[in-house]
Amino acid sequence: MGEPRHKTIEPKILYFGTPVLLVSVLQEDGSPNLSPISSAWALGWTIVLGFEVTAKGKANLERTGECVLNAPSPDLWQNVERLAPLTGNNPPPAHKADKFQYCANKFAAAGLTTAPSECVAPPRVTECPLQLEAKLEATHVLANRDGRYPVGIVAVEVRVVRVHVHEDLIIKDHYINPARWSPLIYNFRHYFGLGPELGKTFRAEA
Repeated sequence: MGEPRHKTIEPKILYFGTPVLLVSVLQEDGSPNLSPISSAWALGWTIVLGFEVTAKGKANLERTGECVLNAPSPDLWQNVERLAPLTGNNPPPAHKADKFQYCANKFAAAGLTTAPSECVAPPRVTECPLQLEAKLEATHVLANRDGRYPVGIVAVEVRVVRVHVHEDLIIKDHYINPARWSPLIYNFRHYFGLGPELGKTFRAEA
């Protein structure tokens, strides 16, 4: 076997396999808005979300301080994709005006339904197997020094206050079965599920 062969490239995006979340928040009139995002990571019960500064979901989250993070399964990818060209901003931001359109009711557009939350005002997405009610902790402005991104970007830190999981995914009362839970993955602008399990970390408890 020879040395690994690599080439230097400059892809437009670096979504090398991240979970999709549907962030539900409330609009100014109290109606729900739903934002699909592909930039999120968790540490304990803190989750950091990536938003453009012009995103309506970000504005609503900062205004109300509450959201629900809904994690779709792979079979919902077409529902998620229906949301992709839609925005809650009317009119759409200038850098999105040629490809995005305003939508007042994203739940209906995506073919998804609402379920009441317990600790926050925004609703959950009934069809998502994993739903995390959360409250805003902080917003962090991220650097964009090289200008590769068309607008400013931020990392929004939220604290999860309530977790809802479909009962078919729960084992030992409080654990999510990793063999049955498969998140929808956004991989270089393509949708994927998970493949077969390869093993587990030494810290796995179930």
